Amino acid sequence: MRQNGDFRRFVWANGITQMGTQVTAVALPLTAVLTLDAGAFQLGLLSAAQMAAFLLLGLPAGVWVDRARRRPILIWSDVVRGLALLTVPVAAWLGVLGLPQLFAVALVLGLGTVFFDVAHMSFLPAIVPREGLERGNATLEVTRQVSLLAGPGLGGWLVNLLTAPFALLADAASYLLSALLLSGVRATETPGRGDGRLRRQVAEGVGFVARDRVLRRIAVGGALVMMANGVMSVALPLYLIRELGVRAAQYGLLLSASAVGSLVGALLVGRVTARFGTGRALYGSAVLATVLYLPALATGPGWRLLFFPLASLLFGAVSVVFGVTQLSYRQRVTPEHLLGRVNASMRFLMWGAGPVGGLAGGALGEWLGAHAAFAVGAAVLGLSHLAVVTSPRIRTLATVG
Repeated sequence: MRQNGDFRRFVWANGITQMGTQVTAVALPLTAVLTLDAGAFQLGLLSAAQMAAFLLLGLPAGVWVDRARRRPILIWSDVVRGLALLTVPVAAWLGVLGLPQLFAVALVLGLGTVFFDVAHMSFLPAIVPREGLERGNATLEVTRQVSLLAGPGLGGWLVNLLTAPFALLADAASYLLSALLLSGVRATETPGRGDGRLRRQVAEGVGFVARDRVLRRIAVGGALVMMANGVMSVALPLYLIRELGVRAAQYGLLLSASAVGSLVGALLVGRVTARFGTGRALYGSAVLATVLYLPALATGPGWRLLFFPLASLLFGAVSVVFGVTQLSYRQRVTPEHLLGRVNASMRFLMWGAGPVGGLAGGALGEWLGAHAAFAVGAAVLGLSHLAVVTSPRIRTLATVG
């Protein structure tokens, strides 16, 4: 794959857009909190808006991705998201920025992400051979984690330097640069036929997931992860910044801790799967993920703040091993003509829980306070892999060739 120029462009596009996305993960909620004085419930609505498209269009997106060439979908998803983000600093400069616009931008970002993510996962097998999927996914994960490592810190620094709305310019530029790189990728694609009703084609993807005992449990665990992330997207800025007095730049660095562990996990996942096989790698990483995040519940003022980055680092390492292994398994066992629909079904079942988590986080923050919302999010995230842990038979899963 080192000689595959198309794959290199694909990797660079992935890393650049992920860097910008992490800037937005810091700058968008801080725009709401610091610039527009948003409360807990409004932050919950903002988080839910970013995830709503997975519920509304997650399943049909898979059908459309299977019917069309995936590269143009990737390019246009990047362009639309980049232009949407540009409206925020422009509105701030004009003095007309408000929460309704942030909600609208969040909805557009979510819509673009739905199509981009499904097409992205489905496009990789057209660039690399199937026997190289673990290596390809691991390489993408390494570049993503490098971006995740630098992105939150960069986001916090840009917020301090430019203010939160103007920090979003970095992500807008990253989307447009990613689109330019993807336009140079060449791959042979064979779009599926558009025959049959939308409902029946959607059901084929969901049915494939439901019949596979491994994908079924991964989907349940993923839904809990995304629900917890939705809660934490509200709880973290409120608890760490407002209650514990963490500054924006420090906040970005704290969020980067998980990326340090995730980068280690991405570098090791190839060796782990080669040494232990698909089943034991999946099961073992799920067990470790369940144990290693729970210390985050002890996060508090003073030295207790260290519990959060430590737990995030360890959890990040094992969860990436789990994520890359399950994605490679999914790409192998799924027929090419169903890949978009199966990926969309998994995204719908997992990411569709995100808006629920965002709204729950906002409600918990309003009723019980930021610390309670943080504790609930950390507990759910720590226990999210129990769906896999409670199925020891997954350890016997052989690598699918």
